[in-house]
Amino acid sequence: MQLAAVARSIFETFPAPLMRVEFARGDERGEEWHIAAIRTQGLKALGEHGRAACEAALGAFAGLPQPVPGARRYRYRIAVLHDPDEELAPSNIGALARLGTVGRELGLTVELIDRHDFARLAEFDALFIRETTAVNHHTYLFAKKAESEGLVVIDDAASILRCTNKVYLADLLRLHGVPTPRTFTLQHADAQALAAIEAQIDYPMVVKIPDGAFSRGVMKVKDAAEFARVAEELLQQSALILVQEYMFTEFDWRIGVLNRQVIFASKSWMSNDHWQVAKRDANGKAEFGMASAVPLDEAPADLLAHALHAANLIGDGLYGVDMKMTSRGPVVIEVNDNPNIDAGAEDSVLGDELYRIVLREFVRRLDLLHR
Repeated sequence: MQLAAVARSIFETFPAPLMRVEFARGDERGEEWHIAAIRTQGLKALGEHGRAACEAALGAFAGLPQPVPGARRYRYRIAVLHDPDEELAPSNIGALARLGTVGRELGLTVELIDRHDFARLAEFDALFIRETTAVNHHTYLFAKKAESEGLVVIDDAASILRCTNKVYLADLLRLHGVPTPRTFTLQHADAQALAAIEAQIDYPMVVKIPDGAFSRGVMKVKDAAEFARVAEELLQQSALILVQEYMFTEFDWRIGVLNRQVIFASKSWMSNDHWQVAKRDANGKAEFGMASAVPLDEAPADLLAHALHAANLIGDGLYGVDMKMTSRGPVVIEVNDNPNIDAGAEDSVLGDELYRIVLREFVRRLDLLHR
């Protein structure tokens, strides 16, 4: 329908069960179409065909099963929140397509939605967030709204809160004995604490803001002068910053964990002539190093064990544990609540089975919910 998007926008603004919208063309504003009037109306104003269409629409909105002759009936409807314009999305277009194809094989409807579909959440049984999350962001609002509507949600709101706060995460991992880089927290009042930090870790150091993502707000400093400049710059963005020891490795590990089980392991090499997986230019555009999955039995057992321990401290959702294998053993850098699952990278070992694992977990949770 050509006016479907307009109709949905009107309904989200005026959520009345039945409205009559009149359009007109041409006035002092020119020849453009505009809304001339919006009126509520009752069923009596509809003819027989209109009443039947209205009853079907009301039933669909309420989540009631609709008899559709000849159409396949799907067990559950899963909404996948994504941003088609996001440069560094957690899943590329190939992975989103595989989710839809594998979903149909499992008897599921997997539908892509975006930030404009907030009012539609109650139409679905589950929400899978495939967009970079943040607390002060619509992704967090979607998670909270979906949970309030009784949907199964990955990423759940609690996981978003925990994983996007690197100060909380660093303290959580340290208190539970998870090996991490030595980490310090600074604020403006701690400007004189640098000498104490220098006594414990050497340059270069890594300085970061608590809620950065995809290497945003993460910098490496080579001496005290650079530290002072970078710290001042980052403290303009955040009341707190983290200072960590720098650990060089040729590649990072990303361990995927779902429902307290490891489901994939991948290696991410540093981008060309850079110390991180993601290299950003002056305009914020990012270049990534190569990433590829490896069979779980080829990943170090102690690395997988520490990854699982770290993820389990957050919850039972889907997590990506970023790690380094160092001379002192595995080290957890951070836990992400919406890890990358990209076609051609994280699925390069399991293929479609990776998407089946994720979607079957949604089905398992939904089955438990509807017992």
